[in-house]
Amino acid sequence: MNTTKIIELLAYTLPAIVTGLVAYYFFNLHTQNEEGRRRYLLKKEAQKDALPLRLQAYERLTLFLERINPSKLLIRITPESNDKNSYENFVIAQIEQEFEHNLTQQIYMTDECWTIIVTAKNATIQMIRKAGRNEKVDNADSLRETVLNELLEKQSPSNAALAYIRNDVSQLF
Repeated sequence: MNTTKIIELLAYTLPAIVTGLVAYYFFNLHTQNEEGRRRYLLKKEAQKDALPLRLQAYERLTLFLERINPSKLLIRITPESNDKNSYENFVIAQIEQEFEHNLTQQIYMTDECWTIIVTAKNATIQMIRKAGRNEKVDNADSLRETVLNELLEKQSPSNAALAYIRNDVSQLF
């Protein structure tokens, strides 16, 4: 008789336990899906708000790269004297000043894109310094000519960085 009672008790309890476990599993799954959906909606809303800021950062750094492009930079900044060293230092100071003005934009960009922009800036400065060390360059005007002639032979570092920015922005959409 005791065995019958135990079997009867198990017959009622076992389906209740199985039903409880299945209900717990589905409730847990539903809760996780809802949490994931909420996270997705919050992320989507945040991206909608951040996209204009990111695009503005890319625009500002595009302008920076255009402004430090040696072909435009050396035409915009004319030498005040014939001293090539003072002109070289002045042009490099202008590049650094432009860069510092746009430093905060890096938080809206990918790390790779920011690294390429910094590399383009440094390559432009190196190009100017290399031309300044050339023994044939003896005044500011010849420094300008040397840098501009070098650009005829190879692509400006700014142009390569601009191509990367265009690619990065196209991936935002």
